[in-house]
Amino acid sequence: MNRLIETIRNIFKIEELRKRILFTLLIILIYRFGSFVVIPGIDPNKLSALQNSSTQGLLGLLNMFSGGAFGNASVFALGIMPYITASIIIQLLGMAVPYFQRLQREGESGRKKLNQIMRYLTVVIVIVQAPGYIKNVLVQLPNEAVTPFDPYVSNPGFFFWFSSVVLLIAGTLFIMWLGEKITDKGIGNGISLIIMIGIIARLPGAFVAECAARFNQGGTGLLVLIIELIVLFFVMIGTIALVQGTRKIPVQYAKRVVGNRQYGGVRQYIPLKVNAAGVMPIIFAQAIMFLPITIAGFRQTEALTGFAAAFTNINGFWYNLVFFILIIAFTYFYTAVTMNTNQMAEDIKKNGGFIPGVKPGKKTAEYLDAIMSRITLPGSIFLGIVAIMPALVSLMGVTTAFSHFYGGTSLLILVGVVLDTLQQIESHLLMHHYDGLTKTGRIKGRIGRM
Repeated sequence: MNRLIETIRNIFKIEELRKRILFTLLIILIYRFGSFVVIPGIDPNKLSALQNSSTQGLLGLLNMFSGGAFGNASVFALGIMPYITASIIIQLLGMAVPYFQRLQREGESGRKKLNQIMRYLTVVIVIVQAPGYIKNVLVQLPNEAVTPFDPYVSNPGFFFWFSSVVLLIAGTLFIMWLGEKITDKGIGNGISLIIMIGIIARLPGAFVAECAARFNQGGTGLLVLIIELIVLFFVMIGTIALVQGTRKIPVQYAKRVVGNRQYGGVRQYIPLKVNAAGVMPIIFAQAIMFLPITIAGFRQTEALTGFAAAFTNINGFWYNLVFFILIIAFTYFYTAVTMNTNQMAEDIKKNGGFIPGVKPGKKTAEYLDAIMSRITLPGSIFLGIVAIMPALVSLMGVTTAFSHFYGGTSLLILVGVVLDTLQQIESHLLMHHYDGLTKTGRIKGRIGRM
């Protein structure tokens, strides 16, 4: 306890770090305030049906990532997800399109161009998504007319549609701007931190609802709640191990003599991550699993309805089995694309290094590829288990809102962003010659040890 108090004091002794933390808290308050600003023309007192529909399934996930703004019909309703979708598209294009590959290799100038393209693509995605969201809000609202000015009554005009779409675009762009400010002037990881805040904002309400449900069961409810929290604790510990897990490959650098100086002759280590793909396999797999819902909307045949019924139940057996297999497949695919073992082997060779017992060049690439395949298997299996964990705990009777915190993208984002944020704070402490946040070692985030 004394060490914690001393660490907090050290944090606020560093003027730059103190300003960054306070600035980040201010931005977070602005973001949370905007989550309750309802689109003009919609009565916030008539959103109960929309909020109830936003507690389960896909809408529940979207509402959680937006911090409740989706269910509040807020100007921040679409949240940062359109930007995330745009970044995924750009990332995929960078794997296949030479133009985007060239931009990725151009350094800072290329990164600026990619960010600009990403912003334009985000606007396009919001323009496509906004009318669908507004239509869903209008369907959920009551139809009775209270005053002639109620735009939610049966036939809203063009001005309401146009202004709502513009406000949703502005809301998403404003959230992007807030994230960039946190990255520039705050403690970093702005976009990720905003997503994490949106998820955490739903945690107290979900936990209170879970406690109420368990206490209503009588004497055994408290025991079941304790078991749930123990399971959540161990799942979180396992997720931290998944995020931080690495396999170190030794690389020996040969001695070189240039003039009167000697270079090389040291051994270093290449950290290969157990989960190099991060949360991307879950996102890709979820996109595939949403296809039956889309197909069912176009063709309403009996056979398709039966197929869609099996693959649209996020707690069903077949949905989670296919979801689990897809995550393993996408983990291998994304790792193979992002981890270029041939390039790694070439870089080691160019720098005069070699892996002891392995020939440089092609043999080194094959060795690295074999190691990545071996460590990716347990990582992909555990990633799949984490992804389907909400469905597993729902079998124990856990409420839908609280079950989301047991796995999937939400838990990985929470763990990853918290570790990255603590790593940023610890780097400031160590730079000013203060003790770090832990007694032994240094905190490792998603990008590895500092």
